[in-house]
Amino acid sequence: MLRGVAVRPPLLPFDALSGHAGASVWLKPEMLQRGGAFKFRGAYTYLSRMAPADRARGVIAPSSGNHAQAVAYAARLFGIPATVVMPTTVTAAKRGGAERLGARVVLAGTTTKDRMDRALELVAAEGLNLVPPYDDATIITGQGTAGLEIAEDLPGVTTVLVPVGGGGLSAGVSAAIKYLVPSARVVGVEPSGAPKLTKAREAGEPVVLPHTESIADGLLAVRIGTTTFAHHQAFIDEVVTVDDRHMLAAMRLLIDRAKVVAEPSGAITVAALLAGAVTLEPGERAVCVLSGGNIEWDGLRELLADA
Repeated sequence: MLRGVAVRPPLLPFDALSGHAGASVWLKPEMLQRGGAFKFRGAYTYLSRMAPADRARGVIAPSSGNHAQAVAYAARLFGIPATVVMPTTVTAAKRGGAERLGARVVLAGTTTKDRMDRALELVAAEGLNLVPPYDDATIITGQGTAGLEIAEDLPGVTTVLVPVGGGGLSAGVSAAIKYLVPSARVVGVEPSGAPKLTKAREAGEPVVLPHTESIADGLLAVRIGTTTFAHHQAFIDEVVTVDDRHMLAAMRLLIDRAKVVAEPSGAITVAALLAGAVTLEPGERAVCVLSGGNIEWDGLRELLADA
């Protein structure tokens, strides 16, 4: 399915964090993936399973940025048109990435609902096929390949930290890890300003947050997906939240010591260890999934000036 198409980012030992955490820590750098984030895994998987006639009509993706670029990239490989619906607040890096990949960009509001509503209008008007951003079994399957690779590349992994947005990556990775390494602990990490999974677990079902706010623009869904929530309940051991200050520190540490550029959403797992939100026992073998690195130079410079 993805072999020979997607990049397989290697696990990178991160000694700078290993000393701080008191255990062995590796990074799964998904910013090396096509499109600059893990999203290509799910997007390509979804398009590859569509009927050729449906695919040829073109696809549309509502997205804060990374899913849009992934669908645009996958559509280009299949030779089909792509439209992406992005927020009016989309970063220059993410909008520019989608445009460079040949996608038509439509801007709509600032919330997940705004983007989905506009995408569905275009589906009805133009006959396009919607590629869901996260709450879909095929998308989850594609994202879960990152977890399969972790289990294969680090035998005896004990803890995996994974970012939580709408939940596609965390659902897929947690399912893969628990299937292959049942003893491993899986920790979901979300911004303190967007605790949609934390609140859903408290309520026992997905809830809509009245507001989300964080520099981690890829993790600002106001509601965890229904299908992804079921995966989280079955496979994620705990959920923690991290504030923006620690994400900035993690971005800086990754640049200084790992020579890796992560966007805030991608750095949040490292931030969880830096902040002490997740602790490791001596001898553990832990992996931080870095979900992406789509941030432009000006945005990176501005953020790190505050770190």
